[in-house]
Amino acid sequence: MRDRHSTRVTAAALTAIVVTLPPVAAQTASAQTASVQTASARTAGATSAEAAPTGTAPASRAPACTPEAWEATAYQAAQRPPGAGTGAAIVEFTNVSARACVVRGHPTVAVAGNGSPERNLPLKVTRQGSAAPVRVAPGGRAWVKLTFVPVRGGADGYCVSGAAPGMFPSLVVGLPGAGKHQVALVEGEITECDNKVTVTAVSATRPS
Repeated sequence: MRDRHSTRVTAAALTAIVVTLPPVAAQTASAQTASVQTASARTAGATSAEAAPTGTAPASRAPACTPEAWEATAYQAAQRPPGAGTGAAIVEFTNVSARACVVRGHPTVAVAGNGSPERNLPLKVTRQGSAAPVRVAPGGRAWVKLTFVPVRGGADGYCVSGAAPGMFPSLVVGLPGAGKHQVALVEGEITECDNKVTVTAVSATRPS
């Protein structure tokens, strides 16, 4: 491998020779000097490139998800508090658009009838865990888990707090920057106590 320092010395020597040579020889020497200097620059550039640390390629960027990108379904969670009510539910969002998009954050939750999602009762939300951006490809899915204050007892359920249990046919789940989505449980109505819910952040992994 050619040494960069020896290349610089050769260039300097050729330059000195040009001064003492006749015009024709000087032109030839000048061309040789330029060639050596070009080679020196290329060698230095290659060495700098070799010395530079290898960085991680940036992740492909995607726009934020829009409300129209999502189709929502909801079902009772496998792991839920004991009781007669819903206990906990998984809300699954499928990207039905033609492009990948990114969503991040914790959802808002309200309970509602079968009519307009604007006619709802917002629940007091407790956030669980930290949020991170989730990139969802077309046809891909993202999830949130909702854990309600359980209804105790059997058919005549009650709330430990003394409040009357609530029963609603649908949920309105809001995703940060990606709209509010009305969805009913596959298993039936939502029953809960105290109008409170604990929510996870949007995740690329299905909760249990």
